[in-house]
Amino acid sequence: MFRNMRDGYSRKSSTPNPAVLSTHPGEKVLPVAERVTLLDRVTAAIGKAHSYYITQQHEDGYWWYELESNVTMTSEYLMLLHFLGLHDEQRDRKIAHHILKHQRADGTWSLFWGGEGDLSTTIEAYFALKIAGFSPDNEPLKKARAFILNAGGVEAARVFTKIFLALFGEFDWKAIPSIPVQMNLFPSWFPINIYNFSSWARTTVVPLSVIAEYKPVKPLNHSVGIRELYRDPCKKPPLTPKKLPPFSWKRFFLVQDKILKIAEALSIRPMREKALKRAEQWILEHQEPCGDWGGIQPPMINSIIALVAMGYEVSSEPVQKGLEALERFCIEDEHELSLQACISPVWDTALTGLALLYSGKERSHPSLVRACRWLASKQIFTKGDWSVKRPSLNPGGWAFEFENNWYPDVDDTAVVLLLLNRYVDRDFIKREHMEKGLQWVLGMQGNDGGWGAFDVDNNMRLLNQLPFGDLEAMIDPSTPDLTGRVLELLGLLGYEYMNETVQRAIAFLKRTQEKDGSWWGRWGVNYLYGTWSVLMGLCAIKEDMSSPYVQRAVMCLKRTQNPDGGWGEGCESYKDQTCRCRGKSAPSQTAWAILALIAAGEVACEEVKKGIVYLLERQKPEGTWDENEFTGTGFPKHFYLRYHNYRNCFPLMALGQFCARMQSRSLPEMPGSVEKDG
Repeated sequence: MFRNMRDGYSRKSSTPNPAVLSTHPGEKVLPVAERVTLLDRVTAAIGKAHSYYITQQHEDGYWWYELESNVTMTSEYLMLLHFLGLHDEQRDRKIAHHILKHQRADGTWSLFWGGEGDLSTTIEAYFALKIAGFSPDNEPLKKARAFILNAGGVEAARVFTKIFLALFGEFDWKAIPSIPVQMNLFPSWFPINIYNFSSWARTTVVPLSVIAEYKPVKPLNHSVGIRELYRDPCKKPPLTPKKLPPFSWKRFFLVQDKILKIAEALSIRPMREKALKRAEQWILEHQEPCGDWGGIQPPMINSIIALVAMGYEVSSEPVQKGLEALERFCIEDEHELSLQACISPVWDTALTGLALLYSGKERSHPSLVRACRWLASKQIFTKGDWSVKRPSLNPGGWAFEFENNWYPDVDDTAVVLLLLNRYVDRDFIKREHMEKGLQWVLGMQGNDGGWGAFDVDNNMRLLNQLPFGDLEAMIDPSTPDLTGRVLELLGLLGYEYMNETVQRAIAFLKRTQEKDGSWWGRWGVNYLYGTWSVLMGLCAIKEDMSSPYVQRAVMCLKRTQNPDGGWGEGCESYKDQTCRCRGKSAPSQTAWAILALIAAGEVACEEVKKGIVYLLERQKPEGTWDENEFTGTGFPKHFYLRYHNYRNCFPLMALGQFCARMQSRSLPEMPGSVEKDG
């Protein structure tokens, strides 16, 4: 299936070759004089961005940028270290400096830049500052405390926050929903088993079940406690601060939780030892050679605590390896220290490589060759948790991080293949390996025709009603953005519109399209991200882009463009539908909208031209763009990300695609076949 692709980029010039993008019947072009002027500016902007990226590449071939989230990641890191007795005053000061730097004027901490104060985030930041030595009379803490009490106090916090407080005796373990360790013994056919949870929930819940069984406590000095954050410190908080309807799954599970707690009080714990042994084995098996678990902060911290609760010394090998892995997630300078929720070198490298190619950098450029060589070396040929649902499927995917063998994902694999397929004639890439990657992606298609991220048919929505699942992120169902990404890959590889796999995916996309024409974005904010990904995929598999359902998406993008020429959408759109595709303009989101409109054959429309001008006017002299907005999504409504590469790689893609299309009206496919050098 993988074939040599013809390079649409000149070896003598970094100007995009017109062979990159298709044109559509009836597509209009700008007047020649206007095109020359605008294209000259675009070409210059592309050159500056190229220069920036060439200097940013690591000598091993990858690009790697910060993945920013809210301050809970760093606050919990400080809590972990103090729980383990690893006190370090200098480190505490740096962490405190980072936390205080992100406090809002009203004394709160938010989930994302520009967002409103968030209760649980503010509680965790407050607690971390107290552990670091701050007095409750300190002005930042006084302002935070006023907000916390007004918002419901500790009693109204999320479950994960309460667990961290309970570790220090600042919350009653009995008021935390049970996570029965026996769940680790449930077979895969049983409705509530760990493999029906999403990968990120699974890797967190398994160690949490151990922690909840042992209920470890490391009491703090009374002055460090946070009883002042309770509305009623003398009363045991309810399991949920929300009123529930009389007939609901949430209420049913809360009744079951009460039964579990009665059983615990009576020491009725069947299969306890066997379940603990199974959990211990699972945690040790799932630790990567580099020391982390699942490539994300929550399972890393919880697995370390679980091992210590089971009797492992802090000096033991698995705990030490885990701590070293967390250190590699840290960003530290002279004044502050923060912990990233995850690291994204594979994702950053693949996107940057595509941005360079799509914007005219010659395929044989040493930076691109080194990047592809490095990416080829990161392919995973061992089976992970996904194989529980697909036991006969052979491995071949890519993960997000440097090392995450248990959890490759569809999104990274598709984007890496989009890049590496252009280099299958090189000695560092084997065709059979590319074919394995493709077959793995195809084998991960769900029964609904779409693709999820890490697992197949991981869609038991009932699990989001579990009392400890208050982030509503217990599953990993198929989503439009991932489905669009896979269609983009399949189109590049020559899959026809009438192919059965393609048709099932299109049917899924038609079912999930919103009334206004947009698509929801699971992994990026939000409808701009989803709509961009879907339109790119539909164009790649040669859908008729004049189809009514496609044109509804086009009109949605056009009418939501901001007066400044850009597009933007805030994280609030996950809760408030009126914010859909609307918000302060951001370079990454503007680029998504431009790319989506170009994919739909709208390169000459006024909206695209204004969007291009928006990007040109905001590019900095060194070739980059500024963007404070969080345009990445971890858990919709609850956890957001700011990929520091998004503000640069996507505008570069958009400028490159626009330049290529405007230079020609009669060349093949999008996002671009490439021919051999020379």
